[in-house]
Amino acid sequence: MFKIFKGFYKAKKTRTVPLLEILTMAAETLWSNKLRTGLTMLGVIIGISSVIAITSVGQGVQKGVEQQIQALGTDVIQILAGAARSGNVRQGVGSSSTLTWEDAKAIATQAPSAQMVSAYLQRTAQVVYAGQNTSTTIYGTDLNYPEVRNTHPQQGRYFTQEELDTVAQVAILGPTVQTTLFGQGVNPIGEKIRIQGEAYQVIGVMEPKGSQGPMDRDDQVFIPLTSMSKRLVGNNALVGVSVNGILVKGANQEQLEAAQFQVTNLLRLRHNIYPPQADDFRLTNQADIVSTFTSVVGLFTVMVVAIAGISLVVGGIGIANIMLVSVVERTREIGIRKAVGATNSAILNQFLAEAIVISIVGGGIGMATGILLAFIASSIFKFPFIISFLSIIAGFVLSLSVGLVAGVIPARNASKLDPINALRSD
Repeated sequence: MFKIFKGFYKAKKTRTVPLLEILTMAAETLWSNKLRTGLTMLGVIIGISSVIAITSVGQGVQKGVEQQIQALGTDVIQILAGAARSGNVRQGVGSSSTLTWEDAKAIATQAPSAQMVSAYLQRTAQVVYAGQNTSTTIYGTDLNYPEVRNTHPQQGRYFTQEELDTVAQVAILGPTVQTTLFGQGVNPIGEKIRIQGEAYQVIGVMEPKGSQGPMDRDDQVFIPLTSMSKRLVGNNALVGVSVNGILVKGANQEQLEAAQFQVTNLLRLRHNIYPPQADDFRLTNQADIVSTFTSVVGLFTVMVVAIAGISLVVGGIGIANIMLVSVVERTREIGIRKAVGATNSAILNQFLAEAIVISIVGGGIGMATGILLAFIASSIFKFPFIISFLSIIAGFVLSLSVGLVAGVIPARNASKLDPINALRSD
């Protein structure tokens, strides 16, 4: 008891109580009621940890997807073939033979803003080696594809112009296909695989690119466009070699708008499309995809953080309720303190300090928990671990604010108690 009232004997002489002594007494009081203090902190811990973790996960996912899209090149326009129609049913984009390899060659020579152009055919097919088989995506491409898509072989090589011209049956595997067919770490160079019954010699393995959403960009096989067209798909265009898409790389992002304008007009002329006819192709800009995704993830993160903020409000209400109950329970104690010289401001500071200590300690635990949860999530789901300094500052300010707001009314009620009535309290 002597320790509890020690500061107030000093206060009787000086009329002020040092801040350190106020905090010490608040800590001692809270420590003596561990269960009540812990339950009071719980709301703040949940709120702060949710805000920190969700903000970090949102930023990490956003950064991860940006890196994946940028790895494919943000200075790239993708042109997709139009959608075929069966009766009144519109099929998916790329299902119609509206784009040809000749279109790609025309863009390369007639669109000044197009630095490099690549055409490709894409199909899903079964790939077999010995007793192993897998269903994967087969890409028939030209020589420019590795540069345009910023993806190169990490083992072996890509096919040559001669192999493209002679319809050579050679293949470059994605890392996932390599592991599935040959096993982890086994070199497949020189081995022969079968694609739809056709034998292809493996000449390379692509560098890993990871996943983009549900799509594993390592689960792919690359073969010459000519071989894909003649042996696996068949020429289904009236004129030229049909392709599913064309990739156009600009000199930089600033050139993309000019390239998009030039490519659109060129294809309309080649395909005899005049207003008000609809285009039989579709253009997508990688930079626009990054911008759109960033906006969507940003809005989603703000929404979820706002929902998590409700936990902070609940935590604040919990602190206020417990402090109000504490005032009633400690009425006699408050009367004794006032009787030995404690001023209204000393009582006010004491109860306010307790509320602030609860919120700051709870906020600190919440921040540590939030950082830990964010780290675990980034490790499991393989996206960058990002903790912004701003979110840490925001967490500290929020926890301090909750303590101040929740502690004001209980502290004010305690300071205004009449000492005589308080001493009569049981």
